[in-house]
Amino acid sequence: MRVVLTMKKRTNPHIPIEAETINPAFLRWGSDDLTVWEGNKERRLDEVFEIEVEGTASSVNEVEVVLRGDTSRVKRVGEYMDGGRIVIEGDIGMHCANFMAAGTIEVMGNAGGWFARELRGGTVVCHGDAGHYCAAGYRGEKKGMKGGKVEVFGNAGDFTAEHLFGGEVIVHGNCGDMPGVEMQGGTLTIHGDCSRPCGNMTDGRCVVLGCASGMLPTFEKQGEAEGPDGLPLTRFTGDVANRGKGNLLVRRYQYLE
Repeated sequence: MRVVLTMKKRTNPHIPIEAETINPAFLRWGSDDLTVWEGNKERRLDEVFEIEVEGTASSVNEVEVVLRGDTSRVKRVGEYMDGGRIVIEGDIGMHCANFMAAGTIEVMGNAGGWFARELRGGTVVCHGDAGHYCAAGYRGEKKGMKGGKVEVFGNAGDFTAEHLFGGEVIVHGNCGDMPGVEMQGGTLTIHGDCSRPCGNMTDGRCVVLGCASGMLPTFEKQGEAEGPDGLPLTRFTGDVANRGKGNLLVRRYQYLE
C-alpha cells in the first residue's frame, strides 16, 4: 500500500502543522477520520494534503507513506511509529520520529530539532542536516534514545545524542557543541568535528573521526587505538568526574584553554 501526501498551497506557509497522525498505522485504515493542527485550528488531513492511495495492506509493514511539497513546518511525523515506511522528499519539521519503535523514516532534505527524539527502534535517516538535540532525550528525561539507528549524512546541531542510552547514532558531517553529553550507553560516531564531546558520560562509546575541540580534562587517556580504515585514534575513558566508564576515541583533540 502506498499513500502519497502532497502539501496543498497554504495562505501562510510559516504556521506549523502538528501531524502525529501521519503514521503508517493510522493511514492503513484510510484518512477520513484523521486530522492535523494548523496553528490553533484543527484541519482534516485532506484539507492540508492532496491524498493518493495505491493498493491495500494486510499489515502496517506493507504501508509506505510519501510526503511531498513544502513540509518543512510539519512536525511530529512518525510519532510512536511501530512499522512501515515514511519517505519525506524534502525537509521536515521538528520532532520527526518521536518515540518511534519500528519501521523506517527517510528524509531526503533537512530535519528540524529533536529529530528521532527518544527513539526506541527502527531506522531513521536524514540525507541533509539535522537540527539541535538530534537523537536526544527531551527536557527532564534521563534516558534518551534506547534503540534503533539514526544516520545523518550532513551536519547535526548541539546536544546530539544527549542522554543516549542505547542504539546507534552516526553523523557523517560535523556536530555542534556537547554531543553525547550524559551518555549512558549506545554508540555515537561523528565523522567530522565537534566541541566538548561526552561531558558527564557514564557508559557507551563515542568515536570522533575529525577534531574534538574543547576536550574536557576529566577524561583519562588510555593509549592508542585503531579506527575505521586503520585511522589512528586516541582512546580516553570517562567522564571520571561522574565515575564514568565510557569510551571516547578521537582522531585529533584540543583541550579547553
